[in-house]
Amino acid sequence: MKRLTLALAAILVLGCFASAQAATEVKMTGDFRVYGNWWNGRNFTGWSNQFNGGSAAGTQTEDDFGVNQRFRLRTDFVANEALKFRLGIRVNNQWWGRGTLTADAPAVSIDVYQAYLQFKWPDTDIEITAGRQPLALPQSGYFDGGLVFDSEAAALVITAPLVPDTLGLLIGYSRFYDNGQWDATTTQVADELDLFFMALPITLDGFSITPWTALGIGGRNANYDSLVLANLVTPGAIAPGWSENQNTYWWLGGAIEVDALDPIKFYADVIYGQGAMADRQVNNRRGWFIDAAIEYTGWDVLTPSVFGWWSTGEDGSWRNGSERMPYTVPSWNGGTSFLFDGGQELGADSNMYMNPIGTWGIGLSLKDISFIEKLTHRITVAYTQGTNASKAFRSINYANYAITAAGVAVPMTGAVVSPAYYGVDYTYPGYTSNGLFSMGRDLTASEYVLGLSFDHKYMIYENLAAIIETGYAHGHFQKSVWGPRLANKAQDAWRVAFGLQYKF
Repeated sequence: MKRLTLALAAILVLGCFASAQAATEVKMTGDFRVYGNWWNGRNFTGWSNQFNGGSAAGTQTEDDFGVNQRFRLRTDFVANEALKFRLGIRVNNQWWGRGTLTADAPAVSIDVYQAYLQFKWPDTDIEITAGRQPLALPQSGYFDGGLVFDSEAAALVITAPLVPDTLGLLIGYSRFYDNGQWDATTTQVADELDLFFMALPITLDGFSITPWTALGIGGRNANYDSLVLANLVTPGAIAPGWSENQNTYWWLGGAIEVDALDPIKFYADVIYGQGAMADRQVNNRRGWFIDAAIEYTGWDVLTPSVFGWWSTGEDGSWRNGSERMPYTVPSWNGGTSFLFDGGQELGADSNMYMNPIGTWGIGLSLKDISFIEKLTHRITVAYTQGTNASKAFRSINYANYAITAAGVAVPMTGAVVSPAYYGVDYTYPGYTSNGLFSMGRDLTASEYVLGLSFDHKYMIYENLAAIIETGYAHGHFQKSVWGPRLANKAQDAWRVAFGLQYKF
């Protein structure tokens, strides 16, 4: 009887699916990656470079070798050209031998990372997208990702052509963080972070520019994760905390692309951002970021390009706030450099995760190098130096240690943090990095890093590629900022990864 019930249930499900198929077209795309990853001198020390799982920086050592895999499946339920729903599921960055879907722990671990409705208003070209979707604030096409925000987010986005093929409009809203539907008491508190944004893409013959702006409103009790918190607050914000119940963050930018001189192409971005300017001066944060690149696409055997960037950095005082541009969840890279996070095909643990904010740099990239059919190469060299005052890092390291040692709560979270998190632990042999600045990730004006990457791809089949990514980085760091223990341990970093990528 049980088998008959299961069979009838299966027939019912298949019947419903067949009926849906008659009215809805189902399209599936996705990708699978698996690769081995070898590191030497990660974080320039081989040690953890900031608070990690309850341990201070420099107290944990990373394994030299690991195997990583990830899977994405995107399913579109298409009713017609104007209406569809996308469901994206993933098994995200699973390491063999740890976590799930591995030899010793085969439990299923699948989560939904995209789920959104997309449709056009009847008899118009106005498109509305609502739900958890890929979202990035505008960035020129040469630079991977978006610096202010680039990730999946729950959002409402509306696009409309104001002048066909010339001027468009994009407006949107996203709720980044919400501490929950109910507050802990009968007194309502500001515990959300909302983002409103707008862009006006302009396309002319040989030239395009996308001016954009974004406005964020953050409540003092929003439960931001530690990464976003560090990207928004100032070094001195841990004490005395916020004076305002809500604070405003604001960005204005422009993404520029010029191909009028094709095959020479030019790319540039200019972004200004500020936040908490109505709060105490110590909590004010504002700054600039500019990048540019020139690319030549006239050769069949390779595509050369030169790129550079500049960002404001911290001055010598934290009492006047921060001079670095605020941001949230970034993805930015020039020439797919080994130094920065963005564009690498093998994904997790693929680079040095350096922070472009508070630095300047220049690089040269040769991509799409091809002398053998189906085999391509890319080589990139980049030099970056800090724009932050050494005094700013030193004073924050000490001040934040003293403050957190006294058990002061962190603004926006209310959590009491240990000295190992937001400050240097001077009781430990040597210094340790904090949650705001990390050696090898954030640079002073007296520090630099030189990085070289050499990557290769061979197309085994049209949809299956064998990929090798290699990287080398050399850095110079100040003992007076990070302490002799970390600075003396600093060494050159190396990475080699080999993997397979299947797209369907």
